[in-house]
Amino acid sequence: MTTQEMCTVPPDDEGGAHRAEPPRRGRTAGKTADRGAGRAADRAAVRAFRPRRRVPAIVVSVLLTLLGLLVAAETISGLVGRPLRLVPYDGMLSWASATLWSSPLFLLSSAVVTLLGLALLAVALVPGRPSMVPARSGDPGLIIGLRTRTVTKALAHAAEEVPGVHAARARMRGHTVVVTAATSGWDRERFGEEVRGAVLTRLAALEPVEPYRVVVNVKEPR
Repeated sequence: MTTQEMCTVPPDDEGGAHRAEPPRRGRTAGKTADRGAGRAADRAAVRAFRPRRRVPAIVVSVLLTLLGLLVAAETISGLVGRPLRLVPYDGMLSWASATLWSSPLFLLSSAVVTLLGLALLAVALVPGRPSMVPARSGDPGLIIGLRTRTVTKALAHAAEEVPGVHAARARMRGHTVVVTAATSGWDRERFGEEVRGAVLTRLAALEPVEPYRVVVNVKEPR
């Protein structure tokens, strides 16, 4: 996207010379449009690489499909006068009529069903483990994602470039990057800050859409 700006050239009061003054409104509008496009691109990247709960969704959909088929079979067979009786309705009705609300078996069954429902709800709401890290592109039509393993390797390599680091590894836990650096003979607090600065610099170069916190653990090599 290109923006064109027009310049007004008013006369100078003192010497009759001319000064070129770009209009502030056009410049501000261009910056606002660029920021809007950048935010739209960030939102598109986050939506595209949002972790999906495929396995729980498949399990729930299969169970609901089987339940729907069972209800349809029982209904159609009952309408034609030949009920399949796949579900023991008579026994269930007798059990329900003879069971009290305060029965331990009834309370246990209710608790199990409630826990299963809450577990499914938690699985649906809690995001899964991301496999891609959205990166900034500035264009809503261009979506860039970096593999989590690639990002952690790049950050570990940045930590290993700090003088005195024998080895380093990085892990991503949500929006936190945990870097473990092995060194000896250094002030751990000052050394940890140097490693953290190097990792933050490399992370900024990757331009992730979402912010990440960097935690550095310093240990002596074995």
